[in-house]
Amino acid sequence: MKHWAMIAAISLLGVAAILTAERRKVDAAPGPSAVLYLIADTEQELTRMPVRFTRMSDAEEIAIGNQLAKFYQPQSDDEPDPERQQVQSYLKTVGAKVATGAHRKLPYQFHYLDEPYLVNAFAIPGGHVYVGEGLLSLMDSEDELASVLGHEIEHIDHYHCAERAQQEQALRKIPLGGLLAIPIEVFEAGYSKTQELEADREGTQLAVAAGYSPSGAIRMFETFDRLYRESRSRPRNPEQELTEMARQTLEGYFRSHPLPSERIAQIQKLIAEQKWDPIPERDLKVADIFWARKAELALHAHKYSEAMQLAGHSLKINPRNRKALRVAADSEFYQAEFRRAADFYRQLLDQAPTELQIARSYALALAAAGRQSAFSQFQAWMNSIQGTRPRGVAVQAAGLALLAGDPLPARKAAAETRQSTRMNTSLEAAEKATTEARHSAAMNPSTEAADALADLAWWYYLSGDSQTALQAINDAVQLRPSESRYRIQAAWIAIEQKRLADATENLEAENTSAPEKYIAQAVLQWQEGETEKSLLLFNNVLTQAPEWRNMAWVRSLYSPLVAQSLQQMQAEAERRRRASLVRPR
Repeated sequence: MKHWAMIAAISLLGVAAILTAERRKVDAAPGPSAVLYLIADTEQELTRMPVRFTRMSDAEEIAIGNQLAKFYQPQSDDEPDPERQQVQSYLKTVGAKVATGAHRKLPYQFHYLDEPYLVNAFAIPGGHVYVGEGLLSLMDSEDELASVLGHEIEHIDHYHCAERAQQEQALRKIPLGGLLAIPIEVFEAGYSKTQELEADREGTQLAVAAGYSPSGAIRMFETFDRLYRESRSRPRNPEQELTEMARQTLEGYFRSHPLPSERIAQIQKLIAEQKWDPIPERDLKVADIFWARKAELALHAHKYSEAMQLAGHSLKINPRNRKALRVAADSEFYQAEFRRAADFYRQLLDQAPTELQIARSYALALAAAGRQSAFSQFQAWMNSIQGTRPRGVAVQAAGLALLAGDPLPARKAAAETRQSTRMNTSLEAAEKATTEARHSAAMNPSTEAADALADLAWWYYLSGDSQTALQAINDAVQLRPSESRYRIQAAWIAIEQKRLADATENLEAENTSAPEKYIAQAVLQWQEGETEKSLLLFNNVLTQAPEWRNMAWVRSLYSPLVAQSLQQMQAEAERRRRASLVRPR
């Protein structure tokens, strides 16, 4: 009997929902979405029935919300992330401004979730609003952010979040004190169509009352409309392809929210009714952070031109964004635009002159751009440093002097490094170092000496003195036999000297999957006459590291023998490709 009573109740609610929809005259395009809205609204009405007249007090809601917020709070790192703190502070500032006009004077709090695939924002009872990195990264203006925050504030302001908590309490049959068991997805999911559209309208009015343009809401929904269409169709090219996780997130969002086109139409109608004057949108002050992160992802995917373009967007907003500068420098470097790469590396060094890895890259970029002028430019930077020069830069200067025809600084640097190694070895034997010192590269003199010798080895290799390069790299390997970079350098130097067995030994000793290792193996196999193996390995590497196809890049950073081998391999691969096109089938 209970079973049939429940079915009857659901049927009556379904009829009631249809009649209500007809009475409200909601504009909705015909199709499956209308059925989904009907089901969602019916479920919403069914679950609201037990709590409609038992609304919790503000004090109860705030207490529950604060408990949930502690439970949902992401664990903090040992070292705070400056970018995360910057975005969090900005979010609080904009949120506080928008929340001023809320009807319920709750202690609104705003939280940033640095999850790239969280293309969503949501609220929980008591005034807590969360915004995901994936959503923020889609925004260009502060007005878009204000519209999103206004929307979420209205879900709180109109008790949508509180009712959702009470629904979960009723469905799960748990006391209010046990609401910590509610998964966060319950609040990430959308509400009924009516409630979502209500939050759109009221949230936009909140943003406008705070001085923001209503165009921010329209542009946000236009972005969602584009993503909605992309999520339902195959991408035309890899740049338009969404990651699987982002696609799943968006599909869930669009299933639980009204269609973007309908939301845009509602805001446009609201603007006309309220006769709001056009207000120019203001820039999103933290947009450079998200452009830089996109640029970094493109760089890691070896899409250097795209990475440079994205980094450029970031640098237009904040010319001192270090992540964007690094991406720009590396992208130009891998595209053999060495002069531009050197300029970006110099900007990084002007901000933090103690970063030896950047100094190395700067020296290499200068050398690739022009060997004769590289030393004087590097020396000019060193002279500009206020205070103590960073350790290791003297070796880079000595290497550039070697390329310019002056071998004395390099010889002096090599002698001093070897002498310091012998002295430090005696000292370590006499005095026991602590466990922390033995395991800290920054505190280990032999590590610095090994790096210096490896750097000198490469400068000698580039100068054509492979014998001296071999001595230096062997000394470095003895000091740090587990360092992959040294072994790969040793292999290149051995290939140059036609010591192919030694090159093989060095490469086989490494577990690294760095493309450079496989290119070295391909060149080695080419030199040994193993054409098929060489070409197969070469072609596989090019899909991961396209810079090896650029002969200007190779010639600037490796020996003529390596450039010649790769050029021959490219020519043979092209010859075979053309032959396959004309071969009878």
